[in-house]
Amino acid sequence: MSTGTSTFVIRWINFFSMILAIAVICFGIWMSIHHDECRKSLTIPVMGLGALILLVSLIGFLGAWKNVAVLLWVYLVMLCLILIAIMVFTVLAFIITNSGSGHAVAGLRYKEYHLQDYSSWFFKQLNNTKNWRHLKSCLVKSEDCNSLPKNYKTLKEYKLAQLSPIEAGCCRPPSECGYPAVNASYYDLTYHPVSTNKDCKLYKNSRSIKCYDCDSCKAGVAQYMKTEWRVVAIFNLILFVVLSIVYFVGCCARRNVSRSHSVKARGR
Repeated sequence: MSTGTSTFVIRWINFFSMILAIAVICFGIWMSIHHDECRKSLTIPVMGLGALILLVSLIGFLGAWKNVAVLLWVYLVMLCLILIAIMVFTVLAFIITNSGSGHAVAGLRYKEYHLQDYSSWFFKQLNNTKNWRHLKSCLVKSEDCNSLPKNYKTLKEYKLAQLSPIEAGCCRPPSECGYPAVNASYYDLTYHPVSTNKDCKLYKNSRSIKCYDCDSCKAGVAQYMKTEWRVVAIFNLILFVVLSIVYFVGCCARRNVSRSHSVKARGR
């Protein structure tokens, strides 16, 4: 690849990357002024990612635009570190999300989840009091459980529903408890549970309690996180391939710039 071609490609790639980085930072700023505590917790990581992309892109853009070999060296080193970080995170994400799945229940169209089925990392994080207190406050404020009576107005509709992992684990008691459902948000708790599962005693019909302290709720969150992490891991694989190509072009640009500087130095 010639000097002009490689530097031209690097310039435009990093120019668009800077625009993307600015958009990410703006999104982070929007999240910072949002009143939802769950969204606010992601503000620093999002803005940090945007700032990192902007810095790396700016260095690469200036290095290719001004043909500065030192800047291209710095750009390639930083890009290499990012590639390593992406690969490490992706491998760990696949390892952590490798275990855990739902259990089919007779008469239900959705699955129930058990916390002990998931990786030790999920188990430790979700059983951490501080972590779960924050997640629980987010769940209580969300409309996952509160919207069930609106979505399923009759008991028949509710029993035929395909609930999400969080709805199945946090908004209702486990099926093994045997509590009869009166409607989508109320169970007859006068019925003596047939199971020794502690979740049966923890469940309450109150909107602020439900089954938010149950292991079944933690398992539902674990399944949700597993799905999200898998999506992120697949995205990271695609990003890794794209950045590897950019890294290769950057290496060509750096080598060609260094070669052109050597030729000019000899001509003098």
